[in-house]
Amino acid sequence: MPIMLHGSPVDANRTLDHIAVTGRFQPIHLDHLALLRHAFEIARQVFIGITNPEPGVRTAHPASAHRHLASANPWTYVERRTLIDAALRSEGVEPSRYTIVPFPLDEPARWPELLPRGTPQLVRVFSDWEREKVRCFAAAGYPPKVLEGDPATRLSASNIRCAMRNEEPWQHWVPPGPRELLAEWARSTP
Repeated sequence: MPIMLHGSPVDANRTLDHIAVTGRFQPIHLDHLALLRHAFEIARQVFIGITNPEPGVRTAHPASAHRHLASANPWTYVERRTLIDAALRSEGVEPSRYTIVPFPLDEPARWPELLPRGTPQLVRVFSDWEREKVRCFAAAGYPPKVLEGDPATRLSASNIRCAMRNEEPWQHWVPPGPRELLAEWARSTP
């Protein structure tokens, strides 16, 4: 099924210089990877912004009650960066095609330090939370490229974290590379 893009016009025959994808990636999963694949299809360079990079400055949001909680953020910025890199390398993506940066979603004034001004933001929208992100990106001058997501088929990292805590199968939701790292990290955790 083709992915339909909404928002600022994108010519399907034209490749963008760059685009950004942001998320907590707690952990990276197959839906994240599908979104990143799409980003690589439409842009030469992909900026991957890891939100909630600093534990001490997480902010509660009415559209997403759990995003700021420690239980929803078990992996550090460096661990998530390692997981994303492992996923992309297992996909054969050249490291020169992406840059992973910390992305303080609640601090739009800092975004120009991390991303070129006006960088399009690729966002798959499932809920009010993603619609709020789209609004914030547009207001800050980072044009959103919106993919409509089907909430019925949405994969949630919350489900993965829950399955891991309960020692239930979770591996089928996580791409190769990070899957092995997460299993290794779980074995080495006291």
